[in-house]
Amino acid sequence: MNRKGQVTIPKAIRDRLGLKEGEKVLFVMQGEEVFLKIVKGTILDLRGSVQAFAHPEDFTRIRQSVKQVVGKREVGHG
Repeated sequence: MNRKGQVTIPKAIRDRLGLKEGEKVLFVMQGEEVFLKIVKGTILDLRGSVQAFAHPEDFTRIRQSVKQVVGKREVGHG
């Protein structure tokens, strides 16, 4: 490990894992051990992993409501 905390992955391990320059890896701690995991995929691979709202927000209605509240405050009625 160098003074910046950087570690070189030995070529034999890179070759066995199929790691290429620029690919991302993740260091995972479990107790006193550290494991190296290859980060594969893109943000698109996460599609569907978060449940959508039952009813999508109506941002037009929300904006109009905010404008009304701000307008009342400006005029001194709120």
